[in-house]
Amino acid sequence: MTIGLTGGIGSGKSVVSKLLEIMGCAVFNSDEAAKDIYLNADVKEKVIALLGADSYNEKGGIERRVISSKIFNDTLLLHQLNGIIHPAVKEKMRQFAELHAGKIIVKETALLFETHLDKEVDKIIVVTADEEQRVKRVMERDGLSEADVLLRIKKQLPQEEKVERADFVITNNEKELLIPQVVKVYEKLKNLG
Repeated sequence: MTIGLTGGIGSGKSVVSKLLEIMGCAVFNSDEAAKDIYLNADVKEKVIALLGADSYNEKGGIERRVISSKIFNDTLLLHQLNGIIHPAVKEKMRQFAELHAGKIIVKETALLFETHLDKEVDKIIVVTADEEQRVKRVMERDGLSEADVLLRIKKQLPQEEKVERADFVITNNEKELLIPQVVKVYEKLKNLG
């Protein structure tokens, strides 16, 4: 069984995925896989052709801020970049699922609905948090301004819409304990498998 794990920026998807991994799930982080794929020679050549040589630094690593600034307000460019990266991530996920057959596989991805990956999973977990907390977390984590974080939140599918499409919702705020919620969802998933 493959589970999609998503939520808005700063909601705490990574914390939930780590807890699920501790409980025995095999976790595939799509964003991490995509970062690795950018370093593939063939992909690197295509990205440079599309976005320019400044998309990579002198050590060969990706320049996330440069890439983000180029695609942030250009949906065509974003679509073209996704056409390079997403098929490779999908193939890595297929290999990962093969390697972990028999386990509950969790596919953690920020843009599950936006990239229509929700069609490729059996159940969906959405992690939510208050916008104020999300903004604070991302500002601290990424060193962004409040305005920049709010712009990123605005670019994603609204949290309320994600919740409507979810099979399970985990609230990651200071009002409710996180671990008991994750355990409850994990137990339900085990019973489905």
